[in-house]
Amino acid sequence: MRRERLALAVLLIATGALYLWRLGDSGWANAYYSAAAQAGATSWKAWFFGSSDASNAITVDKTPASLWVMGLSARLFGVTAWSILVPQALMGVGSVWLLHATVRRWFSPAAALISGAVLALTPVAVLMFRFNNPDALLVLLLIAGAYCVTRAVENASPFWLALAGVAIGFGFLTKMMQAFLVLPAFALVYLVAAPASAGRKVLHLFGALGAVVVAGGWWIAAVELTPDRPYIGGSQTNSVLELTLGYNGFGRLTGDEVGSVGGGRGWGSAGWSRLLGAEMGSQIAWLLPAAVVLLVAGLWLTKGRARTALALWGGWLVVTAGVFSFMNGIIHSYYTVALAPAIAAVVGIAATELWDRRSEPVAAAVLSGSVALSALQCHALINEFSTPVAVLVLMTGLIAAVGLVLSMRWAIPVALIAALLGPTTYSFATVTTPHTGALPVAGPSNGRMGGMGGLLDATTPDAEVVTLLQADAGTYRWAAATIGSNNAAGLQLASGQPVMALGGFNGTDPAPTLAEFQEMVRSGQIHYYVAAGRMMQGETGSDAAHDIAAWVAENYTATTVSGSALYELDAS
Repeated sequence: MRRERLALAVLLIATGALYLWRLGDSGWANAYYSAAAQAGATSWKAWFFGSSDASNAITVDKTPASLWVMGLSARLFGVTAWSILVPQALMGVGSVWLLHATVRRWFSPAAALISGAVLALTPVAVLMFRFNNPDALLVLLLIAGAYCVTRAVENASPFWLALAGVAIGFGFLTKMMQAFLVLPAFALVYLVAAPASAGRKVLHLFGALGAVVVAGGWWIAAVELTPDRPYIGGSQTNSVLELTLGYNGFGRLTGDEVGSVGGGRGWGSAGWSRLLGAEMGSQIAWLLPAAVVLLVAGLWLTKGRARTALALWGGWLVVTAGVFSFMNGIIHSYYTVALAPAIAAVVGIAATELWDRRSEPVAAAVLSGSVALSALQCHALINEFSTPVAVLVLMTGLIAAVGLVLSMRWAIPVALIAALLGPTTYSFATVTTPHTGALPVAGPSNGRMGGMGGLLDATTPDAEVVTLLQADAGTYRWAAATIGSNNAAGLQLASGQPVMALGGFNGTDPAPTLAEFQEMVRSGQIHYYVAAGRMMQGETGSDAAHDIAAWVAENYTATTVSGSALYELDAS
């Protein structure tokens, strides 16, 4: 037991060191969410609704649970890159610990340690647990849900099943309907494996569904029933229900999304090959083929709790992978972090179970073949980045495969090296590279995916511009207005003053309308309009923001300050 606790401590300390090392190199990371955290640190109203600015013009285009964590941290420790990013790193350590605890409840220390290590070293997990997108909290909550389902299955506990529903409900408040992808696996496993009558289990599932609705729906109800609130970013009708079901819901599946940033940016063509392709393979696919082989073999060869656990994690993996592979709307490579816990658990559980059955020829052959397959996959993914590592991975993998088919114990550490060396190398490249912008990518890339500064990345204003925005800022509700949330975020983070994001994230939300903006100017609420860079117009959504830009240009005189065009809106 002491050795087991020591091994877990080493895993968690190493994970924390990996996720915290050089964390500040990425600065504000995703400035879109950093600016919202800054607003939440200043205004409780902005914190509750997830507003982009402290004066509450418009919200971000997600539910705000992750912003609540960052906003509280920024309120307690000041608005800095570290106060915003450290919570995500701690969520990463918590995710590894909770996955370990979930697997260890039914399986050996080796299975739990392997699962935790695979999650900790998956490149996209390293990226997202060092970044401030909502995905870090989402992963933690989904693993918490799996832990609760595991406890519920043991004795048909409605209490633990309801807690799983609460975790998924708060997952919804983190990243909306993506949290629901695990529900089919959770429900099916409980319905089949829990030791109770079918009628009781159905009642328990309805109770858990109620917990999901309450845990996720109270905020939706509060937003819909509050008249004096910021506009709901990402919607065309100022409705969080529209945002939930449309832009962040079924629109992601069908591709029918108002205000979409367009196709082809970091997600590849729909189909099963998407997760193995150039855009996503290096993020998540290191052990994905081996996990599928181990899952199928494990479901076939094992019984009892092993089969139940593999059904739980395998169902999570298959449903989520299927949706990510075939959805036609917006999907980015970093979304695949939601697959990492399932892959890690399947690998840890199935590999150790098959090793225990190594006297059976089929088990030994599958275990050997999965190691060889993972070595080939890792070789293909790491080869362009580091050929020496790729060769070493392939050699050790093939040697381990031979040893495993012969049931040699020395093959176990060799197999672990072969399986983890590639993703570990890529993860260290992720740690040593700053990552910023709306489309982060793990590895030796800053994740800008072609730039598009202003639309997908926040620009950094010159000191002279910052000085102008700060001058007499207390006289105005907003120091400035500009098209697009990232343009506004750069100005807001640099100046510390509220900046209105006209049109929301990509400038296509009808907030505010031209008439509303004109009234704000007449009442002296906005000091400057700052001309935006490259933004969307004319494809989908509203052109209200561009109508405002045209009206300002026609009625006010621009002053060029360090390359930026500023219009003082109260000038005569």
